[in-house]
Amino acid sequence: MPEPTIRFTREHEWVVMRNEIATVGISDFAQDQLGEIVSIELPKVGSTFKVMQAMAIVDSVKASSDIFSPMSGEVSEINENLLEHPELINQSPYESGWMLKIKPSQQREFDSLMTKEDYDRFVGEERDKEDKERRVSNKPS
Repeated sequence: MPEPTIRFTREHEWVVMRNEIATVGISDFAQDQLGEIVSIELPKVGSTFKVMQAMAIVDSVKASSDIFSPMSGEVSEINENLLEHPELINQSPYESGWMLKIKPSQQREFDSLMTKEDYDRFVGEERDKEDKERRVSNKPS
């Protein structure tokens, strides 16, 4: 069986499709930016979301961040382990740190998400912007 394809959003969520179910989490870049994750609020199974609608909240020592639905559909499962062990998102964002599963109503939305190569390029651009901002703010006046 071929390796499942991973796709990404500009908001740093990842999606893997298996048997018409989308598993969703946040990228390694996102968890690194957030820092130590201390809690998560997940939606109830059966909840429905439209693409890019806020569906979960991650709290870290740095900030609270909305997690957006990368695809329209119904939540079919949540990772309940994260409620007691949110640090799994930091430790293993693509494995143990998955957040929820969605039964998509629009399969084609998956195809419009960024490929790994596109996402890596996007993250590189984000890092370049941060580096430039850091250099500008550190210049003596």
